[in-house]
Amino acid sequence: MRYRLTLEYQGTRYHGWQGQANARTVQGELLRAGAELFGSPVDVQGSGRTDAGVHALGQVAHLEAPRALAVERLAAGLNDLLPADINVLAARAASPGFHARHDAVARSYLYQVSRRRTAFGKALVWWVRDHLDVAAMRAAGAGVAGMRDFATFTDKRVEKDASTKVLVRELSITEAGDLLLVRLRASHFLWKMVRRLVGCLVGVGRGEITAADFAGFFAAPSPYPARATAPPSGLFLEEVIYAGEKFVRPLAPVLAVERPLTERGARGA
Repeated sequence: MRYRLTLEYQGTRYHGWQGQANARTVQGELLRAGAELFGSPVDVQGSGRTDAGVHALGQVAHLEAPRALAVERLAAGLNDLLPADINVLAARAASPGFHARHDAVARSYLYQVSRRRTAFGKALVWWVRDHLDVAAMRAAGAGVAGMRDFATFTDKRVEKDASTKVLVRELSITEAGDLLLVRLRASHFLWKMVRRLVGCLVGVGRGEITAADFAGFFAAPSPYPARATAPPSGLFLEEVIYAGEKFVRPLAPVLAVERPLTERGARGA
């Protein structure tokens, strides 16, 4: 029996999604909980591998179980056995051939940049101390959509002879209080691609590089994107889209970061 799971998790305590023998991972926790729930081993495969410290708002996985179980009992049973920072949002029966990764047609990532120090959101944002020119960042990011070669924005982990071209459907930058929200939606993503794009856009905002420099990274290799790689703390796998589904998620912060009233100018008691 195969099920489709939609889940959220805070990746701070995990060494990524992919199961590993000597490290705690999100997939490993799901395999453990599933085996306990069904009384025998299960198979769990995700739509993609998030790295250590990366979070998910809408990761999709398929779970292959030895017997049928009502989907309400499946979701509740897994959540009873999972740690608090992993949560199954929904479960539903899937066709025997459904594959969470191979059947996905698009994915969306959200990155949160904080423009102030925050005591509560450190694990969920990248705090950038410098002033950021948001208009310059938007101008640089405007040319990313379309089929582009992201070879400079990935690492050597790409399989030999594998294409580094990706169809990007959206790159948007929105201000939400003291947060900058960067959304990237594409057919698929290469290793470290989102974090390096965000790092380079922040470089434009800081004035370290120009929009022309950023555009040049698509034409010729440069060591800058690797040096500018954004930390994993601000990155969220936002949603996974399958054939026949529409992307409708509003762009909103995971954690609101606002200036205190005393700094914004209180109007009185």
